[in-house]
Amino acid sequence: MPDSIIPNGLDRAARRVAANKANAQHSTGPRTEAGKQRTRLNALRHGLTGQTVVLPTEDHAAYQRHSQSFLDEYQPKGATEAQIVQSMIDSSWRINRVAAVETNLFSLGITEMEDRIPAGQPDADAALAMAMTFREHARAFSQISMYSQRLARQFERSLEQLRALQKERRTREHQQLFDAATLFKVHKEDGLPYNPAEDGFVFSNEDIETYIHRSQRLDDAIERACAT
Repeated sequence: MPDSIIPNGLDRAARRVAANKANAQHSTGPRTEAGKQRTRLNALRHGLTGQTVVLPTEDHAAYQRHSQSFLDEYQPKGATEAQIVQSMIDSSWRINRVAAVETNLFSLGITEMEDRIPAGQPDADAALAMAMTFREHARAFSQISMYSQRLARQFERSLEQLRALQKERRTREHQQLFDAATLFKVHKEDGLPYNPAEDGFVFSNEDIETYIHRSQRLDDAIERACAT
């Protein structure tokens, strides 16, 4: 066989890539209900761990709103802060789930027990049914409590880590802004343009001018307060 028609490794690889692309174009996605369910669950998993965070019975849109509320409040910067905030998001979501499970367990128990307690008074029936529910499902309630406490401790640790990390970052950013503002003023007095990036700063000149203006206003306010 002539060498020109012997497929080498690169030729075979190229053909495999082309075949995969062709197959992908003809794919219509999962057809069975089980396959569709797995696809829906894939959207609820974290790509890093593959762990399901939102259960199929829960509202994924509610989880997204829950997540966004934390992101808006803590505004993480960088991968580490983002990871800590994500841990807080998931811990608090599970804490809320645990509370719902506990409530549902009480509701189920009361429904099951009310007919067994003919006290004759609706309030008394409900109170006794709740007590019996707790007695007969004490182990389940204990496990729910321990799980909730563990999640709460995890949330608190994450919050402490985030606060410490953000405090350190903000202190560092303030010092860098102060240094950049000092250099900016020197260049301005000399009639020279200033490029913060040349000194390793990530701030723009607008950021620096805003910082200078805010600092001057604060100094003026403090001076006026002391004068009075």
